[in-house]
Amino acid sequence: MAVYTWKGRNNRGEAVSGQLEAMTEGGVADQLLSIGVAPVHIALAEVPKESTGEGWLARLNRKPVVDEDLMLFSRQMYTLNKAGVPILRAFAGLQASATKPAMVELFKDIRSSLDQGRELSAALARHSELFGGFYISMIRVGEMTGRLTEVFLRLNEHMEFERDVRERIKQAMRYPLFVMIAMAIAIVILNVFVIPVFAKVFAGFNAELPLITRGLIGFSNWMVAWWPLLLALLAGAGVVIRGYLRTPEGRYRWDARKLKLPIVGDIILKATLARFARSFALSSQSGVPLVQALTVVAQTVDNAFIGSRIEQMRDGIERGESISRCAAATGVFTPVVLQMINVGEETGELDNLLFEIVGMYERDTDYAIKGLSAAIEPILLAVIAVLVLLLALGVFLPLWNMGQAAMGKGG
Repeated sequence: MAVYTWKGRNNRGEAVSGQLEAMTEGGVADQLLSIGVAPVHIALAEVPKESTGEGWLARLNRKPVVDEDLMLFSRQMYTLNKAGVPILRAFAGLQASATKPAMVELFKDIRSSLDQGRELSAALARHSELFGGFYISMIRVGEMTGRLTEVFLRLNEHMEFERDVRERIKQAMRYPLFVMIAMAIAIVILNVFVIPVFAKVFAGFNAELPLITRGLIGFSNWMVAWWPLLLALLAGAGVVIRGYLRTPEGRYRWDARKLKLPIVGDIILKATLARFARSFALSSQSGVPLVQALTVVAQTVDNAFIGSRIEQMRDGIERGESISRCAAATGVFTPVVLQMINVGEETGELDNLLFEIVGMYERDTDYAIKGLSAAIEPILLAVIAVLVLLLALGVFLPLWNMGQAAMGKGG
């Protein structure tokens, strides 16, 4: 018997969780239902992996499994299943053809689980940190409905979509980040190396300097004198902020704040809602129960704030409320999307309309990303112009005043 972890809700609607021993996940579900608990999530409990005797240097240099590897795995499994290759033979072929050691070990462990009589979803659940709850739930539904081949194809397309969204956002942010980093480096070089040279020159004239020049020299002297403390404070602040963002409260607040950032916040919101709509449509169309689908999707949107709103939708649906009403209560969907959800719910075409919503969000995201650089460039140019103006006035204004004074004396 295997040990499974489970999450569910009791007769009073309270969230409960625990572990049970059973032969299959169905056995766990039967035990929970017999005690009045509605199962929401069931997964094989993780067991400590055996040491392979591999050296620490080899483990350090080992390349981890990335999203591209899982995309290729999904595409290969779709092809092999479509060709009618038995699943054990398929994994044997994948293990023999894999070139990355981490993937070889992954396929080996999955084969071992399948040899022991576990289902594919249970074998993948042993590596939930790689596949995630959404992927495993989709595979479980594919096994139950006999549409595993189609599920692998949909998962591959879904992962390609999420990769494309991430890459488009990174591409749009690359130029502004490069400019801001270059500006920060330039400011440090000017204050540490350039302005002190001019300060020595101005000190030799024994003349009163303009306010801008005194401010630049004062800031430069402060940076030169206190740069070790400044670096320590920046490093300490970075560690504290990073640690805080890893807490549930910190991540929730940061994810909520990201959606309100000027210019980029709207893009992040649309991209996140596009991921939610596609994941929800895909799981619903594949036959995943509605409450379970929302539970899993809430963990895949990569935003704690939006995830909490999706869980709010799930709780409302569990109370018997309509999907459109629950979606409206979250406050994150536009009126057009809410109307489409309402129509889809009334006509029974919610899956199709969800995919239409995905397409709408994708188009809006593409349009916003294309205009991102055009919106940020004027702001960056204005900041650069102000910095250059301050530097020019601070350096050349004293020289101008001294030149005027010298001409006056000469006259």
